[in-house]
Amino acid sequence: MAKSIESASGARVRLSGVVHLYPSPEGEVVALRGVDLDIRAGESVALLGPSGAGKSTVLGLLAGEFTPSAGSVVIGEHDIAKLGVDVLSRLRSSDISLVIQGATANLLSYATALENVWFAQHGARRRGIALQRSAPELLELFGIGELSDRRIAQMSMGERQRVALVAGVAVLPRLLLVDEPTSQLTNVERDGVIETILTIHREFGLTVVVVTHDSEVASRFNRTVTIRDGRVGAEGHHGVEYAVVGRDGSLHLPPDVLDLLPPDSLVRIIRRPPDGVELQRADGEGL
Repeated sequence: MAKSIESASGARVRLSGVVHLYPSPEGEVVALRGVDLDIRAGESVALLGPSGAGKSTVLGLLAGEFTPSAGSVVIGEHDIAKLGVDVLSRLRSSDISLVIQGATANLLSYATALENVWFAQHGARRRGIALQRSAPELLELFGIGELSDRRIAQMSMGERQRVALVAGVAVLPRLLLVDEPTSQLTNVERDGVIETILTIHREFGLTVVVVTHDSEVASRFNRTVTIRDGRVGAEGHHGVEYAVVGRDGSLHLPPDVLDLLPPDSLVRIIRRPPDGVELQRADGEGL
């Protein structure tokens, strides 16, 4: 059955015990260490953290660019590590869309905005995917119809990023992955790009995962997941921050709490029925 651009739905994403190692001349580097993450179908999530924290590794795993060293990555009903090459290729071309960092890398710089979106849809038509929104309609829907006939090389960085996002959803995937979409943009351009992502989520109900190092950008999404030292550190929901208890019982605390409870601290656990727990630093003497 052909997929309709009006009836797409987001894909659930589940990472369970994910470990990922990178080879290096000095030995293997642990990029992710026991990541557990569950993203509901149709949810929009910002992965927040500094450079080298493991955010882009998570994005690469979700995009099917590589498989985890251990653990499982499940997109919808598909376990990425267990898919054959042909099935994975079809999944990446129809259900998963990755907009990589640097808008120009996603686009044909000599072509117009309209041509770039049309080209993104061309492969879908060949695979029999029914597209009820044309390239001009998509550009208008996301407020950049005036860029239709302008070549990418003649656009600002913010305009290029917005065109790259529209091209990224031209076939309406179930999962949209966006890596650092506001890097090197002005505040005005940044706000325009964020609004385009939010419009994509609102109009089509895709599952959206955005990687950013900017806490202000992350705050625009309903859920923020902090990646720190290759693990899930904390989560924010509608402006409220929560520490996350890992499936192995580990607990990453926010940086300001770590000032009070630094690594290797002895911590007393005080239960406050019915559902409260208090962490209290212990002196260590006489224990």
